[in-house]
Amino acid sequence: MITLTDSATVKVRQLLTAEDAEELALRVAVRPGGCSGFSYEMFFDGDIAGDDMQSAYGDDGAVKVVVDPASAQLLEGATLDYKDGLEDSGFAITNPNATRTCGCGESFS
Repeated sequence: MITLTDSATVKVRQLLTAEDAEELALRVAVRPGGCSGFSYEMFFDGDIAGDDMQSAYGDDGAVKVVVDPASAQLLEGATLDYKDGLEDSGFAITNPNATRTCGCGESFS
């Protein structure tokens, strides 16, 4: 299952609050596609399946992350980070299962 860094947790909480959607979870998924074979997908989701893997982050556990079983296998040991800098801004996934990534950083194989 994917792990969120503290900065990613803070940013996800800010986004949920801005959307007035604190009850939703962040869904992280891997889908076929992209220039390297698989691509990452992230969105807020209120439809949690019984077989979804779930984790909670933050001091109060308010930031919930869900991953479907197929994606969980490809995200095992991965980390979601958030950076807010001049050169690197946004969410980034570091995935030890990725043997190859593309130049855009959005897909892997």
